[in-house]
Amino acid sequence: MKQSLLALSCVAYRHAETEGAGDLDAILATMEDEPVYDFYPVARRFRGMDRTRRYYRHFIADVRPRIAGFEQHSEWIGPDGAVQEYSVTVIDPEADGGTRTYRILGILTFGDVLLSGERLYADEAFFRILIGPLWDELEPID
Repeated sequence: MKQSLLALSCVAYRHAETEGAGDLDAILATMEDEPVYDFYPVARRFRGMDRTRRYYRHFIADVRPRIAGFEQHSEWIGPDGAVQEYSVTVIDPEADGGTRTYRILGILTFGDVLLSGERLYADEAFFRILIGPLWDELEPID
């Protein structure tokens, strides 16, 4: 039975909080068994809990330490998910310690009880940082 919109919204907030805290087990506890992560406009994806776990390990160990700033611009909740528009400033090793800011639109997609994955819209350069070692494993989205 599908959870209420309020219950799923609470899962989305818990997911965002646990990402910020870098708690891998708590992040994964907000996800359904076979999450799907879509990346646009590059039209690539990964799926499954194994890849999701590896993605978040990389995120916690390698991406979070590079985040120099974060600003959420807006958020919407609807029956299919929570949409967040934000900017993330990351340390860019190619800019001699400088930073680069990326604008992102992220959709935390709702499953029946937990999150079914995410759909992200951003620059390919940001995705290469975000996805890291999983980049070569991404599947094309038809």
